[in-house]
Amino acid sequence: MSDRFPLLKPDAMDPEQRSLYAEITAPPRADGPFRIRHDDGTLAGPFNALLHAPAIGQAVQQLGAALRFGGALPDRTRELAICAVAAALDAGYEWYAHSRVARSVGVTDAELGQVRIGALPDTASDDEAAALLLTRELVAEAGVSDRTHARALQQLGHPGITELTVLVGYYRTLAGLLAAGDVPAPDE
Repeated sequence: MSDRFPLLKPDAMDPEQRSLYAEITAPPRADGPFRIRHDDGTLAGPFNALLHAPAIGQAVQQLGAALRFGGALPDRTRELAICAVAAALDAGYEWYAHSRVARSVGVTDAELGQVRIGALPDTASDDEAAALLLTRELVAEAGVSDRTHARALQQLGHPGITELTVLVGYYRTLAGLLAAGDVPAPDE
């Protein structure tokens, strides 16, 4: 495990960090199918890094909670897009976490395998395919083509494009924290 972002133990946190820790470790995030805490209570993945800048960390975790638990995108679409970001950016912890969430909302191992290599799953709905194409261009390109935007607009509408674009940006941010901290996925 890297020490680029020293792991902060709950009993050594200042009040602002403890408040953020409590938000991150509360349901519904804490009830998910992936590990957000190590056995000693320190936070896993990008969450520990957020504790080092708690005012920013609070805003980031609130955005993440809004996207995961309050957004309008269908669960499968959201998780396929998150997994596509994780795969494209080689974000091991993101893949570890969200491939588990994806399975819990009905994404198959075969679909995850296709997403992992940058392909559209054969079984993707029109909405999911449009979302994955937009995600791909947002991650890999300097812009979004007219064709991809038109397809996403037809399938997702302006609200869906907005939510998906923010979702991709959020998970790019987390992938950046993971890369800056050299944070691996848990050995599970």
